[in-house]
Amino acid sequence: MATALDFRVGMIIVFDGDLYIVEDYQHRTPGNKRGFVQTKLRHLQSGRSMEHKFSSNDKIEVARVERRPAQFLYRDSDTFYFMDQDNHDQFQLDQSMMADMEKFLKEGDIVEVEAYENDIVGCQLPLSVELKVVETVPGVKGDTATGGTKPATLETGAVVHVPLFINENDVIKVDTRTGTYIERAK
Repeated sequence: MATALDFRVGMIIVFDGDLYIVEDYQHRTPGNKRGFVQTKLRHLQSGRSMEHKFSSNDKIEVARVERRPAQFLYRDSDTFYFMDQDNHDQFQLDQSMMADMEKFLKEGDIVEVEAYENDIVGCQLPLSVELKVVETVPGVKGDTATGGTKPATLETGAVVHVPLFINENDVIKVDTRTGTYIERAK
């Protein structure tokens, strides 16, 4: 058991019998009143977000989540199919559990699957992925000096803003947490 003061972003807790991930938290002490922790929680199964206020001394059950690697195989409508890298078992996740991850996920990618009491409750992408640019306006010599950006469509369908010197068929690194361009891949 932990207290509300122990919250950290990314922590998975058991709240009202369901699993939630802490997306944001703030400890507040308004004047001479008791302190509290304002949180933004996301339900792991449905993906719904909610805000909840915990007293500073509330006891919270931290979920013991096992993380293991899995390979993304393919997508069929709203279902994503994966293979556990340890035992080669195949399993599926619903689109609601994937949140916005699908725009950076391509076949063959390795993700980190989260399991709670042998049930798959979610997955995490690597911090950055390398994706190919399939559509953007052509770069012009000298565009590196201006510091401007342009939209580029990636092989997964995601659209990110890239520097003007990036061309079609370039492979770029993208931050999966923010969806922003990091650098051109080598």
